[in-house]
Amino acid sequence: MELIWQKVKAVLATRIPSHAFRMWIEPLTIGGVDSQVMKLNCPNLFFKKRVMDNFGELIRSEIRRLSGGPVELDWVIVHGNHPTKKSVAAPEQMPLPNMTIQPHYGRLLRQDFTFDQFVVGKSNEFAYSAALSLAVRKNSQQHSLFLLSKTGMGKSHLSQAIGHQIMSETPKERVYYMTAEDFTNEMVTSYKTNSVNDFKEKYHKGCDVLLLEDVHYLSGKGRTQIELAHTLDSLFNENKKIIFSSCFSPSEIPKLSENLRSRLACGLISNIDPPDYRMRLKILKKYARENGWAIPQQVLEYLATELAQDVRQLKSGLVGVSAKASLLGCSIDTELAEGVIKNMISQSETITIGMIQKLICKYYNITPKDLLSRSRKMALVRPRQIGMYLSRRYTDQSLQAIGKSFNRYHATALHAIGVVEKGIRQGGVMQGHIEYLCRKLDNGDCS
Repeated sequence: MELIWQKVKAVLATRIPSHAFRMWIEPLTIGGVDSQVMKLNCPNLFFKKRVMDNFGELIRSEIRRLSGGPVELDWVIVHGNHPTKKSVAAPEQMPLPNMTIQPHYGRLLRQDFTFDQFVVGKSNEFAYSAALSLAVRKNSQQHSLFLLSKTGMGKSHLSQAIGHQIMSETPKERVYYMTAEDFTNEMVTSYKTNSVNDFKEKYHKGCDVLLLEDVHYLSGKGRTQIELAHTLDSLFNENKKIIFSSCFSPSEIPKLSENLRSRLACGLISNIDPPDYRMRLKILKKYARENGWAIPQQVLEYLATELAQDVRQLKSGLVGVSAKASLLGCSIDTELAEGVIKNMISQSETITIGMIQKLICKYYNITPKDLLSRSRKMALVRPRQIGMYLSRRYTDQSLQAIGKSFNRYHATALHAIGVVEKGIRQGGVMQGHIEYLCRKLDNGDCS
C-alpha cells in the first residue's frame, strides 16, 4: 500500500499547484491498511478538514484506480505518537474554536476573520498558504511574514486568522495584535510614566506571536523605529512568529531606518492582488449564504462584474441590495442592484491625478498654483493632502509620482494619506468632504 500511496502522490503533484501539494499532501503519511481501509495520518483537526474538503475525493478516486479495488479512507489525527481515529465514513461534527478569545495584548480579533471564512483564489492563494503555514507548523523555518496589499484586499483577515489559529491550538501562546500606531502610543506613554523597562520586558520576553498592522505609519517616527527594531531582534533570536501588514512594501516606506527596513523585509513578503471575476462571485455567494440571503444568480453575477475594486466594496454592495429589498418589501433583481451600486462603481481606470487636482481646486475654490505652492496655510494644506489621498485611492500611481505631481516628496505624500485616513476614521468634517469628492469621482463628474 505504501507503493500505491507514492504513486497517488505522484499523480496529485501533477494535478494541483506545487505550493498546495507541499502544504497539504506531503505531510500526509500512511498509518496502515486494515480490511481494505487505508489510514492517512494528519497533524491536526484543521489540517484534516482542509484536506478532506479540498482533496478528499481526488485522493480517494486515485487510490481506488491504482489499487483496483474499493479501498476506503480512514483519516487519523496524530498528536505526537498517539493517533486519534477520525473516520471519514462518519465524521464527527467538531465545534468551532472559541472565537471570542482575546489575545494577551492589543485589539480584539474579529470573530469572522478566520481561515475557514477566508475565500481563496488566484489573487491571494500564495498569501493564504504562507499565512496558514506560519500558523500551523511548529518547526517551520519561516518565522516572519509581510502581508502587502491595498486597503480592502484581506490582509487584516489573514493576520487575525493566524492569531485565531494559534490561540485555538495552543492557548498558552502569548499573541499580541495591534497597529503600529498602538505600539507607538504605548511606547510614548511608557516614557512619560517612567515604565520603559516594563514596556521592553513585555515585548522582548512576554510575546510569542506579534501581529503588527499598518507598519507604514512608522514613517518618520525615529524613536519608535529604534525600539521596534530592538524588539524584533529579540523576537527573531527566540524564533518567535512575527506578522506585518501594510499598504506599502518595506522599500516604499519613506523615512524608515535601514535597520528596521531590513528587519521588515527579512521574512517572506506576500502580495495580495484584487480578486478576479470568479473569485468575486465566490465571495458574494459565500457572504450571501452565511447571512441567509436568497440572492438570484444573475444579481450575484452582475455585482461580481461591476464591483471590481476590492472585497469591502463587494460586501458593501451585497449588503445594500439586501437592505434595500428588505426596506421596500420588493424582490431582488438586476434593476434593484443597478440602483444600489450606481454610485459605488469606481472609474479609477479613467481618473488621473490631473482630474483630481481640477476637482480639488473647484471644490475648495483655490487655484492650481495655490495647490502646488509651498504654502503651509491650512486652507491649502488640507486640500493638498486630500488630493494626494484621492490620487492614491483612484490611480495606480506610485507614492513618488503622486508626491511629484503635488510638488512634494513621496514621504510627504505618505504623511498626507495617513492624515486623511485618520480624519476619516474620526468622522466629522473631513469624512464629509471625502464622501462628497468620492461620489463625484465615482460618477465620473470631475468638473
